[in-house]
Amino acid sequence: MSVVFGPVSSRRFGMSLGIDLSPHAKSCNFDCVYCELKIAKKVDKISNPPSVDEIINDVSSALKVHPNIDVITLTANGEPTLYPYLKELIAKLNLIKNSAKLLILSNATGVVKPEIYDALLGLDIVKFSLDSTIEKTFRKIDRGHKELNVADIIEKMTEFKRDFKGELVLEILVVKGLNDTAQEFNALNKAINQISPNRVDISTIDRPPAYPVKGVNTDMLRELSAHIKNIPCVIASAKYSGENLDFSKDELIALLSRRPQSEIDVKNSFSSISKQNLQELLADNKIYEISVSGVKFYRTNEQ
Repeated sequence: MSVVFGPVSSRRFGMSLGIDLSPHAKSCNFDCVYCELKIAKKVDKISNPPSVDEIINDVSSALKVHPNIDVITLTANGEPTLYPYLKELIAKLNLIKNSAKLLILSNATGVVKPEIYDALLGLDIVKFSLDSTIEKTFRKIDRGHKELNVADIIEKMTEFKRDFKGELVLEILVVKGLNDTAQEFNALNKAINQISPNRVDISTIDRPPAYPVKGVNTDMLRELSAHIKNIPCVIASAKYSGENLDFSKDELIALLSRRPQSEIDVKNSFSSISKQNLQELLADNKIYEISVSGVKFYRTNEQ
């Protein structure tokens, strides 16, 4: 069984070649209510993990066929930081990755362990989940081991961001009736500004979950995202139930001065008139584009 899959197109990170560090079974120290995998007992390590040499051989072969990928993504049927040879693997992937960036999709619990913290510093992009900063909600959604405390995780993520030379992305997954309130997002905003990630992705349930919980619609995601200040935000949803919005050039400048808009926002919610005005403002150098961990944002020159 090859541990490499893809490439797949990711709206948030570009063309991705995946590495499954737990190909034989789900291996996670969380039991998230929204998980798309089958319910399984929480574990602290990956059983029967692939060897570093096996992974490197598979990745090397895949890169010969797909030399122009954007990211090599470390993931798992569960939590990839449970892989026992993570630091060695990252070091060897850095030797063969060519122009691709190394990305991990993690629930962030590994950051409290010095050996994993150190290994993660060798990556180009780290995506951590942070579904709630309120301990009671954190436990209801993510269902981790009792010794895991969200305040400790936030403190270590803050320290990690100061040490990390790459790009840090946080993802909030919104569950209806659990973390879909202004109180939750005001608390998240406080922690996010403390951590100071490069980007925040806000998403919801879009695949059948392990437990009987539901997601929220994109309008609610947009409303909740307004509570996140000072950090570029992506509403990571393919669905948009609202109408396309008309903005004049002055209205666009006012909007972008308050809140940069992602390429995904523009595609999902801007009318053709708004898109045309946006392009003219770009041509006149009144707004400009920035790329944050593979996602394009539009902002004003004054920012």
